[in-house]
Amino acid sequence: MQEFWGKRTVALIIDVIFITLFMWALTAILYPLIALTNLYFVFNFWFILWGFLTLAYFTLMEGKWSTTLGKGLMKLKVQAIQGDMNYQTALMRNLSKFLWIPLLIDVTIGFIGAKANKRRYLDDIANTRIILLE
Repeated sequence: MQEFWGKRTVALIIDVIFITLFMWALTAILYPLIALTNLYFVFNFWFILWGFLTLAYFTLMEGKWSTTLGKGLMKLKVQAIQGDMNYQTALMRNLSKFLWIPLLIDVTIGFIGAKANKRRYLDDIANTRIILLE
């Protein structure tokens, strides 16, 4: 079931582009206010804001629709192995997407692990899998 790593990677790239475009728009909207009040130090925390927005995006999209923009375009869907997909399950499987290093560790542990399914580590913990929609 987890042989979709190429599609999953493309879906992640699409989602990251979407989130980045959103951050650019947010920056363009807020910049005049930041410049007017001389609060440029706010941009020091933009990377952390990006992490929270990424986590919120994946949690909300997968918790409500079991897919994201990128996964939808790649015809992928997140499925809970037992029960229904919900916000708690979506948050659990997406915690590593807050920043890139935890995501790389999550994927590496999934590949190195002894399991034949090669799921991400947090997919194992959240008891979820990615399926291909026909």
